[in-house]
Amino acid sequence: MKKTTTLSPSRNSKTETRVSSETLGSMPMKDDSFEKLELMDDDLVSDEVLDVDDSLDDSDSLALEEVGDNPLPAPTSSRLPTPATGRDSLHIYLREVSRFPMLKPEEEHALALRVRDHNDTDAAFRLVSSHLRLVVRIAMDFQRRWMQNVLDLVQEGNVGLMRAVNKFDPDKGIKFSYYASFWIKAYILKFIMDNWRMVKIGTTQVQRKLFYNLNRERQKLIAQGFDPDAAMLSERLGVSEEQINEMDQRLASTDLSLNVPVGDDAGGATRMDFLPALGPGIEDDLARDEISGLVRAQLKTIIPKLNEKEIYILNNRLLTDDPITLREIGERYNVTRERVRQLEARLLEKIRQHLTLDIKDFSNDWIQA
Repeated sequence: MKKTTTLSPSRNSKTETRVSSETLGSMPMKDDSFEKLELMDDDLVSDEVLDVDDSLDDSDSLALEEVGDNPLPAPTSSRLPTPATGRDSLHIYLREVSRFPMLKPEEEHALALRVRDHNDTDAAFRLVSSHLRLVVRIAMDFQRRWMQNVLDLVQEGNVGLMRAVNKFDPDKGIKFSYYASFWIKAYILKFIMDNWRMVKIGTTQVQRKLFYNLNRERQKLIAQGFDPDAAMLSERLGVSEEQINEMDQRLASTDLSLNVPVGDDAGGATRMDFLPALGPGIEDDLARDEISGLVRAQLKTIIPKLNEKEIYILNNRLLTDDPITLREIGERYNVTRERVRQLEARLLEKIRQHLTLDIKDFSNDWIQA
């Protein structure tokens, strides 16, 4: 005989779900990417998920472990669950979570005050454990998009739930489950985006917003009889047309390995060999080397026209890969750094005038102050 039950973590959940304000940072309560998501109640989990076997003996019943003056719920069974995967693992988790009791509004408010005012880890544990059902409910709604192991989403949602416990202010008059749902969804949505593909599909705020809303908005406009283009979508979503086109390309493309050989030859060229170089081309390198050699050759003819200080600045500051500082030159000749700077500027002007006379098509860009 089966009956509908509600959920729970394993025996070690007590230590795993405790939180402290030192380890959890701050995060915005509500992101633009999540503003259109539906809010869900915490007191119902779908019958399909929670329809689990009722074959539990008396040793699996919930016990209250006395910790100070506050009773904490914890499973009493010393047996380990049989290793399982897939849907069996989900049913085991649901059966364990169902052992944690729900909280009354006044209990929830009192526990939240203890967490906020005294950083009470026992109160935080009770708040987290009593809302694990909410995490599963939200995770199951996102499973239609994720289409992989739902326990991954539950795990991320639990992290969001713990963050919500440390950020919740009971004096605002907001139900904790309502507040926690934003954090749970935020962590689940971030996990989905980060793991949607091997290469991240979106990293900025705008890209995250378009990832969740672009196709939805396009289908909404089509249902209204429009033929949405980039301009219409950008106006509806408040982003630029370039960002719409870029995200369309990201969503339409798939991951490709750059190490896969091109063609049938196993040892042939790969896609990596056809990527354009990010640095300057070989023509630019040859031109730069030619200009450098020409300038250095002409500089030798100007040295007899320079005084001792200018020759020292030229050799030790302008033509070296490890130039000395203005202060070091000033200490050598007992002058200030400003005077050395003036000498260097005058020397550069002499060099420009000399090269302009001797080199055809000379460019001032060849010499930089």
